[in-house]
Amino acid sequence: MFSEAEVRYLKSQRLARIATVSRNGQPDVVPVGFEFDGKYFWVGSHSQDIFLKTWKYHNVKNGNKQVALTIDDLESVDPWKPRAIKVYGTAEVTDHKGQFGPGKYLRIAPKVSWSFGIPGLKHEGPGWSRVKTVHE
Repeated sequence: MFSEAEVRYLKSQRLARIATVSRNGQPDVVPVGFEFDGKYFWVGSHSQDIFLKTWKYHNVKNGNKQVALTIDDLESVDPWKPRAIKVYGTAEVTDHKGQFGPGKYLRIAPKVSWSFGIPGLKHEGPGWSRVKTVHE
């Protein structure tokens, strides 16, 4: 499970980057709008016509269900304070009524996540406050 601090951060963000891989091994990473419902991440599009033509949709639909998702921003540039949550998970194409309306979405089940720079995380060593979580 994500901590309260991580959930607050995730719910405050609107943009992520998702990485998928084609059948021939070509990685693809793109910015996406996302939702987080406390258990799953949901990635869709304001246009189903566009979403159903994307590499991310076809890569998952064609069987490459492993994905990486990164949600990040800069809390400050002076001093430099990046913060991020990186998620490895599995995706499936499913019908959902989400922020972009009803239609096909990628539902991402987190398997492992890494968080850093999030206010409220416990420190693990000097420098960044980092947390690795294995999700069941």
